[in-house]
Amino acid sequence: MPNIPYRTEFDAEAERVAADVRVRRGGRLLNLDRMLLYCPPLAEGWAYLMVRVRKGYRITPRDRELAICAVAAMNEADYEFHHHIGPLIAAGGSQAQVDALKDVAAASTNTTLFDATERAVLALALDSTRDVKIRPATMAAVNAAFPTPEQVFELMMVIASYNMVSRVLVGLGIEIEGQEAAAA
Repeated sequence: MPNIPYRTEFDAEAERVAADVRVRRGGRLLNLDRMLLYCPPLAEGWAYLMVRVRKGYRITPRDRELAICAVAAMNEADYEFHHHIGPLIAAGGSQAQVDALKDVAAASTNTTLFDATERAVLALALDSTRDVKIRPATMAAVNAAFPTPEQVFELMMVIASYNMVSRVLVGLGIEIEGQEAAAA
């Protein structure tokens, strides 16, 4: 059960923003959207940032989705994890990798399931999410895997942005669509 109810009625400003969201989402609003719409200006800003974070510029979709799923797993953001497993697998990840994310620390050293780049992604997600400060060994692995500052910055922004997302999802108790009744 969410900590505040999902917004279902909208004034003119919220309806304008909701209409834009529906266009992006194929005519529907997700439970996250219903929460964001309590503050339409923040919902617009959120969408502006997250569309760009999800688009990807310099890192692969697989690395991006792996980082997102790792953050979600560490923060117990089931909603976020649920919505990004499919994109991770579609980008070349495996079910075994998804399963390994139950323990991101162990996954970050697993040379059987994850290559050096993926382990660097996981280590950066782990350090940033758990400790904020990045260990020198982690940064060395990230710089080896992502040789340009633009790639490193983009990966850091994905991790930071999805830590923001998970804190909203978990803090408000946002449920996976279709599973609301099961939680009641």
